[in-house]
Amino acid sequence: MKKNPFNMHVNLDAFIPATAEDKEYIVQMRESSTFFRDGVKRLLKNKVATVSLIVVVLITLSAIFVPMFWPYAYDQQLGITPGKPVDPSYANLSPFEFGSTEEARIEAGEKIFPHIFGTDSAGRDYFIRVIYGARISLTVGFFASIIVLIIGLLIGSISGYVGGKVDMFIMRIVDIIYSLPDMLMVILLAAMLGDPIEKLVAGTTLEKIGSNIISLFVVFALLYWVSMSRLIRGQILSLREQEYVLASKATGAKGSWVIRKHLIPNCISVVIISTALQIPSAIFTESYLSFLGLGVNAPMPSLGSLASDALNGMSSYPYRLVIPAIVISLIVLSLNLFGDGLRDAFDPKLNN
Repeated sequence: MKKNPFNMHVNLDAFIPATAEDKEYIVQMRESSTFFRDGVKRLLKNKVATVSLIVVVLITLSAIFVPMFWPYAYDQQLGITPGKPVDPSYANLSPFEFGSTEEARIEAGEKIFPHIFGTDSAGRDYFIRVIYGARISLTVGFFASIIVLIIGLLIGSISGYVGGKVDMFIMRIVDIIYSLPDMLMVILLAAMLGDPIEKLVAGTTLEKIGSNIISLFVVFALLYWVSMSRLIRGQILSLREQEYVLASKATGAKGSWVIRKHLIPNCISVVIISTALQIPSAIFTESYLSFLGLGVNAPMPSLGSLASDALNGMSSYPYRLVIPAIVISLIVLSLNLFGDGLRDAFDPKLNN
């Protein structure tokens, strides 16, 4: 019987309890999950990002653990014996070649660990120097990104939450820094800060790190936080008008508490992605500064300084330039692809 559309009586058939079959059809049960767990699942489905992560992890583990059991040190000059003249046969060895005394020991039945990448002009094992160069580059990239994250997060949060004249003042400073020629300022600051920092850290534990590396961290703290602060500011501006933020303000919550408990946790995915993409930029900056002689102090190697030293014998030993260049490219490319995968996996705006 057709129901009268103007009838105001309640249709009791609509309130009949659903059967088990109806519930199974209507309700699709799903295992409870979190935003992070879902992001990890999407990240692992991205084969390019997963392979890039594996490459970065392998290089990092090699840089940490290989020097522990490698028989040669990065600053050990082979063929130098106290009280004896320097053996020139150890300089500029090709891969898997041995010096004269090593060949004599091999003929005597002794086992000698090979020089996989040969030696440099000073008779130092080139493989362990490349490993230490990768360690320096990864360390600089990681800590420089942490410095940029802390400064950018602090300034961007204050600018976006407070707004008004404070926001305008901070953004004008950001615009001024953006207007400066990036490469020129990095080179000038690294050159100017070298001697003052060297005098400042003389006799301290920081002296082992080297004044150039410390000046590089200062350069990142002065110049490279602007992109992070702008990104955080944009996120805070869009989040501060949400209902939960207004409710916190209405209950008397302080601004610092609102930023810590509400705003920063809700934009943490963007922060992680931006930090991951900042690491290869920091590594590349350290590499070209070391290439120009403004990086690590000798004899500590860096991938950039190894490539710079290889220019002198490029016609005779081109692999000395190719090897650190490939390692730099591999690290930067893998980190960039992994950062893109993180963005695709954890940015809610990109997910269906």
